[in-house]
Amino acid sequence: MADVNRVYPAGQVALREVGLRDGLQLTKSFPSTEAKSDWIRREHAAGVRHFEVGSFLPASRFPQFADVRTLTDLANGLGAHSLGLALNERGARDGLEAGVTELTVVMSATEAHNMANARRPREQSLAEIANTVRLRDEAGSATLINVGIAMATGCSLSGHVDPGEVERLAEACLDAGVDLVGIADTVGYGGPRQVADLCRRMTALMGDRPYVVHLHDTRGMGLANALAAYDAGARVFDASLAGLGGCPFAPGATGNVVFEDLVYLFETAGIRTGIDLEEVIAIREILSREMPDETLHGTLAQAGPPKGMTWRAHAA
Repeated sequence: MADVNRVYPAGQVALREVGLRDGLQLTKSFPSTEAKSDWIRREHAAGVRHFEVGSFLPASRFPQFADVRTLTDLANGLGAHSLGLALNERGARDGLEAGVTELTVVMSATEAHNMANARRPREQSLAEIANTVRLRDEAGSATLINVGIAMATGCSLSGHVDPGEVERLAEACLDAGVDLVGIADTVGYGGPRQVADLCRRMTALMGDRPYVVHLHDTRGMGLANALAAYDAGARVFDASLAGLGGCPFAPGATGNVVFEDLVYLFETAGIRTGIDLEEVIAIREILSREMPDETLHGTLAQAGPPKGMTWRAHAA
């Protein structure tokens, strides 16, 4: 059986690198497999332990994820936690066969975005989530099943989202047998008070089980929202190196919270991440070299970390 508490120990902050999947889904170019492998190895050496390695989609249409199995094997071989995205049953089967340690499926908090993104009503998405759990269980796999609820703080298609509706959907996902749930501020609509309220609801609902907070910095609130989420009980956060990312079916969506800036936020707040910040900043050179036309974000990379501060990575 899947052991969610082993992957996400209670009370500990886990920062998940999603740049290799979410970060590359909209870019015009992407790193080679060799460069991606170097990215994973170097971040792992710097203390990162959770990597979203790609999506299980047709390579002919999504060449940036053609190497997802290679990267899964690499992350698993390092003893890291490999995450993959599946958008349908075929993707779920491929992900389970590839051996990712966590499979993410997505639904939206609003009907309009679920139809645009998944091309199906939300109730059908819930049925398919239950089917993914069944496939995992029948395979005897230890893969965790995570549902990411997009547009959890506001929708670019429908506007306001009732946090009670997000809570209802999260509870329905748990009833379907998933191991953890994620809430996504997909278009950066949320502010600290709104994010904190939603996270308090999720903390009460999930109990001892973790939930994921996926933030975008569209309106400059990403880091403030992350700290508000932490104060409300959240401990698992997505971010991407240099803030790469966005959603193709969310008008106005820009990149994810910058991974290295999020590390700095937590470390300066006295919240240990186990990540060597200066080493992570140095890894940006892979993106500059492999994707020279892409805009890289992040204030810390521009200013540099303050002199005299020390960072300690996880033990190898």
